[in-house]
Amino acid sequence: MVATPAIAVRDLRKYYGSKAAVDGLTLQVPRGCFFGFLGPNGAGKTTTIRMLMGVNTPTSGEIEVLGLRMPEQGVAIKRQIGLVPEDTLLFDHLTAQEYMEFTGRIYGLPAAMTRERMRELLALFEMDAQGRKLIGEYSKGMRKRVAMAAALLHRPQLFLMDEPFEGVDAVGARLMKDILLDLVGKGATIFLTSHVLEVVERLCDRVAIISHGRLVVDDTMANLRGGTESLEEIFVRVVGGARSTENLEWL
Repeated sequence: MVATPAIAVRDLRKYYGSKAAVDGLTLQVPRGCFFGFLGPNGAGKTTTIRMLMGVNTPTSGEIEVLGLRMPEQGVAIKRQIGLVPEDTLLFDHLTAQEYMEFTGRIYGLPAAMTRERMRELLALFEMDAQGRKLIGEYSKGMRKRVAMAAALLHRPQLFLMDEPFEGVDAVGARLMKDILLDLVGKGATIFLTSHVLEVVERLCDRVAIISHGRLVVDDTMANLRGGTESLEEIFVRVVGGARSTENLEWL
């Protein structure tokens, strides 16, 4: 029996008034894949992730996540995904420990299991010494670590990650990358957006690029590396981002 894709969207559209944020997106993400979802600012990446989460309702089109239909089976889907949003939606007046205990209750984990996993995850992310500090006192990089640790708590099959390395220092980013690669090696699926194309090129098995809400590239990194262009060069070419300063004489 062939496994269903981790994510399958068909002719997905999201309009705000007359403007299409996502315009006819059709995409499949295989299970056990490290998938890079790229595009310039305003291309529709975050809107797509919000529709995969069930936060935004599509104008039209179909979404399946882990073989389940969104929004009809949205609650079952949310129990099986981990989320690291671009803006870490944490509670500043809780400590990291309190936030993770709250997350465990949301997912229905037994309290003893939550506490054990929380200790292990905070240690894994080198946050065990910071676990009793209020989240509001954390740097952006520390907030990202807590968000990722909380996303792991219920052992999800699929991770949706919107700019997870933004604001994270080199040591923290390396730690997070190693953890994500280990998860993929154990069969999890990572759906990642990032503006740092060198990171995507190193980590991802497959890459999709959208521009103005439409898919313009969908291929394996192996095929993309087989040409003469880097991922950055491909990205700039397909989204039309190259600009010249020769007309600005004062520069």
